[in-house]
Amino acid sequence: MSDRTPAGQFLDAAIGLLGRLRDEEAGPIAAAGTMIADTVADGGRLFAFGAGHSSLAAQDLVYRAGGLALMNLLSVPGVVGVDVRPATLGSALERVEGLAGTVLESSPLQEGDLLVIISLSGRNVMPVEMATSARAKGVKVIGVTSVAYASETSPRNPSGTFLKDHCDVVLDSGIPVGDAELTWEGVSAPFAPASTVVTSALLQAVMATAAATLADRGVEPPLLRSGNVDGGHLWNTQVMTAYGDRIFYQH
Repeated sequence: MSDRTPAGQFLDAAIGLLGRLRDEEAGPIAAAGTMIADTVADGGRLFAFGAGHSSLAAQDLVYRAGGLALMNLLSVPGVVGVDVRPATLGSALERVEGLAGTVLESSPLQEGDLLVIISLSGRNVMPVEMATSARAKGVKVIGVTSVAYASETSPRNPSGTFLKDHCDVVLDSGIPVGDAELTWEGVSAPFAPASTVVTSALLQAVMATAAATLADRGVEPPLLRSGNVDGGHLWNTQVMTAYGDRIFYQH
């Protein structure tokens, strides 16, 4: 029996989106996981970036139990998160030309590394410029976006393109334009965004693929354990010591 409460409808919508990832994105997920495994095995470093609420999925990959220790957060001041004041400044900075290129030039990113760029719409200057600038440096780019925006909205950057046009692998979250799953009588605006839960699940599927791919090659994946289980801190210290030249969040 279907649950017609708003909570039930939202959870059903999220489950449907996750099911689409399982059924339709298996190929890109495998490709992205393999690319990450290749980068780890070849001595490269891993970075993730997202602006605004897209940063939540990027942060979910960094320094967490069960995750690859080598994933670093690429931070752009005022853009990663909603702690900037006023919050609208973060959205404005996504449209500033030259900012992404400047950040990359002063970042540790170098040829042979890999960058995950998360942008729901993929239409603003920041994700497009970051992808093109990173690839020009010889960095592999995995883009996480909703491809629907490319057909239902217009680009908001000088190139007239979207993030999906500048990636080695594109992961389509399948989130509808507007990122709101529900409508309700008496509520003027659609509500209940699902992009965070879906994008995080999509990326964890990629990371699971990467870890298993490394293990299948006979390479121990540099995974972190929870600090809240016995021996977790010691394990993590050993991993971060062994890979200290590829980890930037502990300095």
